[in-house]
Amino acid sequence: MTSSSTFSRTALTALAPAVWGTTYVVTTELLPSGHPLFAGLMRALPAGLIALALTRTLPRGVWWWRAAALGVLNIGLFFPLLFTAAERLPGGVAATLGAGQPLVVALLAVGVLHERPSAARFAWGLAGMAGVGLVVLGPAAGFDAVGVLGGLGGAFAMALGVTLTKRWGRPAGVGPTAFAGWQLTAGGLFLVPVTFVLEGAPPAIDLPAAAGYAWLGLVGGLLAYVLWFRGISLLPVTSVAVLGLLSPMVAALLGALVLGQDLGPVQLAGFALALTAMVAGQLPPRTTQPLAPNQVVSASRSASASPATQAR
Repeated sequence: MTSSSTFSRTALTALAPAVWGTTYVVTTELLPSGHPLFAGLMRALPAGLIALALTRTLPRGVWWWRAAALGVLNIGLFFPLLFTAAERLPGGVAATLGAGQPLVVALLAVGVLHERPSAARFAWGLAGMAGVGLVVLGPAAGFDAVGVLGGLGGAFAMALGVTLTKRWGRPAGVGPTAFAGWQLTAGGLFLVPVTFVLEGAPPAIDLPAAAGYAWLGLVGGLLAYVLWFRGISLLPVTSVAVLGLLSPMVAALLGALVLGQDLGPVQLAGFALALTAMVAGQLPPRTTQPLAPNQVVSASRSASASPATQAR
């Protein structure tokens, strides 16, 4: 894979978390409050059904339960937990909890993908989370127990979903749109009974709310997940996970531009740290190159040389 193709694939994948960064401002400014499950349902199921209608491709064999499992983890659990955190916590707190996802992916990659543990990945994951914290956390940040559990649970659910997506891959002949459609539909169907049992009747939807749901479903759901799952199949899973740091950073920028929130020197330093962590997370791990045959012979001769020769 050439450096230019890697850059283009990374840039396209990065669009997904950048779009997800709009979730916070859309949720707080456009959507009716108190209905996080319904918001997750509206983001997932319509977009999934549209993808299925466009591709006309259904899972086969083992992929019925795999698509269902990935849909529940990446969509069905993640969406309501995300909206719960967004509603019950200041955006900065929710974003910082979500920024722990690269650390969880790095841990799961060792156990699920059997990758060698990398101190650099953990270090940059911590650095990225610290950078996000500097950007979005303020002195008045509040901690609601349910919101904190929602943020942590959402980060773990999606981290596990991302890791299993990398392990299982994508069926031959199935494109990223169909693959995203399977998961969005499965996650949306999972949310239907849960939503109506726990939240009851759906809220009234006015024009701003309809626009918000359309944005989250078509752009933040269908388009973003097509790019995201395509990136997971083409790039290292830890590199993809660290791109998720873009989401809270975009949320902070929108807070400054749309809501008039200030970005001071501490926030700018956090941006620099998080960006550094994202760039470093895209670099391939350093590996020890094996000796060439002539180097092996030279090393063997050197090892068997006389002490006098070695002294020289």
